Amino acid sequence: MDGGFGSSGRRARVVGLRPCRYARDFAERTFSQLEGFGSYGFPESHAASFALIAYASCWLKCWHPDVFCAALLNAQPMGFYAPAQIVRDAREHGVEIRPICVNASRWDCALEPTDRPDHFAVRLGLRLVKGLANAHAAALVAARGDTPFPSVDDLWRRAGAPPSALVRLAEADAFRPSLGLARREAPWAIKALRDTPLPLFAAADAGATGARAEATEPPVALRPMTDGAEVVQDYQHAGLSLRAHPVSFLRAALTRRRIVPCAEAMDAPDGRTLTTAGIVLVRQVPGSAKGVLFVTIEDETGVANLVIWPRLYDRQRRVVLGARLMAVRGRIQREGAVVHLIARRLTDLSAELDRIGAEGDGPPLPHAELDHGRASGQSDGPAGLPKARDMADPHGHIDALRIKPRDFR
Repeated sequence: MDGGFGSSGRRARVVGLRPCRYARDFAERTFSQLEGFGSYGFPESHAASFALIAYASCWLKCWHPDVFCAALLNAQPMGFYAPAQIVRDAREHGVEIRPICVNASRWDCALEPTDRPDHFAVRLGLRLVKGLANAHAAALVAARGDTPFPSVDDLWRRAGAPPSALVRLAEADAFRPSLGLARREAPWAIKALRDTPLPLFAAADAGATGARAEATEPPVALRPMTDGAEVVQDYQHAGLSLRAHPVSFLRAALTRRRIVPCAEAMDAPDGRTLTTAGIVLVRQVPGSAKGVLFVTIEDETGVANLVIWPRLYDRQRRVVLGARLMAVRGRIQREGAVVHLIARRLTDLSAELDRIGAEGDGPPLPHAELDHGRASGQSDGPAGLPKARDMADPHGHIDALRIKPRDFR
């Protein structure tokens, strides 16, 4: 196939111009220009366009990492990396990330001022809350206006959102930053709500200066969630966590097995043989790679880039394609600033992730600093993993982490 630019294609198109009364010389020169653009001009213009986009993206990430982070989060789903990895990279570059909050978040992730005039914090948006409808989020933001919600009951009345929407917010821990309600306390408060306020209370509130609760519940001390359970819930209901990385809960056990962190592996000298482990983020097989599989894994220290040769892929296909947490034994290959781990043996550690929800009996990890706009008189209440993307079942035990790596094959 000559695509229309071979000898036969050239002859057919030149002959085709004759009925239009174009001279043969003019037809030949016209076709030559088209042929030149097709063989050089198009790929050249495509390369120039890509170079401009790459340069602009690099410039923005270098000088305005806060803006870059917010823009990528608002453009999801896209690219290789999920929101959890975008947020982790932004925090490593000094960007302050603020949690989802019913009194501060809008639908999109937004920029908020900090004490440094030339830097912004990124407020995570309601779009990250799994299962929350855009219409319910818009009603919440519109009802809030410039007057924060002092309670769950007030939010329910003013926004008119159904309790099911409030449960989604509670599962994503959106009531903690400003109202001080932990992930188990907020659903407890929501249980007392109806789909709509009772007419008697609604009529009374219409002539009053403030809404009154339909029922007053006595304080209940609920058992705090473990650190691991909090991280599991964060990832299940928001896709990321500002508390800790899932692998950090397994670090002691991994160290006992002589499994080093990803950052240590990537800093190792050329030729060193070692074992590292991490959450599987991306699997890709470029068309020009002759069957070589490239995998990116991540732990609490950073990422590691793996090279899996076709022979190992064929031998351990189930592990390569099914593992959510993978241990890799291999040799470091370093070419300048480019570092890869050439895999020799793979181990599926996914079962370890399912234990994280039950790990840790200490006090809850801090989510982030509580917002200054929290209601007065409320104290910190007692206080779940990354979700790379795959075709795996997204559901499961409430304390089990389901990771879906992004596959490009």
